[in-house]
Amino acid sequence: MGNAERFSGKVALVTGGASGIGAAVARRLHAEGARVASLDVHGGPPNGVLALTGDVSRSADVEAAVAGVHRELGPIDILVCSAGVPGASLPTVDVTDEEWRRVMGINADGVFYCNRAVIPSMVERGYGRIVNIASIAGKNGTPNFAPYGASKAAVIALTKALGRELADTEILANAVCPSVADTDIIKVHTPEKVKELIQLVPKGRFVRTDEIAAMVAWLSSEECSFSTGQLFDISGGRSVY
Repeated sequence: MGNAERFSGKVALVTGGASGIGAAVARRLHAEGARVASLDVHGGPPNGVLALTGDVSRSADVEAAVAGVHRELGPIDILVCSAGVPGASLPTVDVTDEEWRRVMGINADGVFYCNRAVIPSMVERGYGRIVNIASIAGKNGTPNFAPYGASKAAVIALTKALGRELADTEILANAVCPSVADTDIIKVHTPEKVKELIQLVPKGRFVRTDEIAAMVAWLSSEECSFSTGQLFDISGGRSVY
């Protein structure tokens, strides 16, 4: 269930909006009245969403995308950072320099670049909502996915820092920590690993992207007015701390 007018007059930028969690978030915000842009290395965001092509691991691409949103849609009120990669399934000792930097560059650097790029305008206008998609892996760690877990832990720490830095403003920064979602990310796992991951979740299934989008929508709204620098788990009972 949504509210068709909840984001009327608001402009949102969603990274990774061409697929998975990002696409679900872009659809939800657009359905509830926002003017939405997607920044992705691939095209094809949901209908009605402005497509911007760029690599979040490149600060110049991020700056150009933010400028493009301002030019085409207006100043950004809502930023949702969903672009990310799982990385290769490897023991830590087998992770190459290149693989470490690739995962950290997209998952951690990309979130930092996007957050940094939108904050000045939000501060100037006195309003903003930032939602960074982290992961339970950033809290628990996942064997053979050290770069991924480390990158998501960085997202969590960045979000906490921003929440406190901006606490005297109307700009809120929060993170969502899903357990494994039913997206392309599970394709990097063997069927045996997929079964093991499901067994870790008391609810007995993967989280759906529309469920994550519903949580993000609330965190992006004016209804969320006092929570900042927080982690919002959506893990089917897997995380209890």
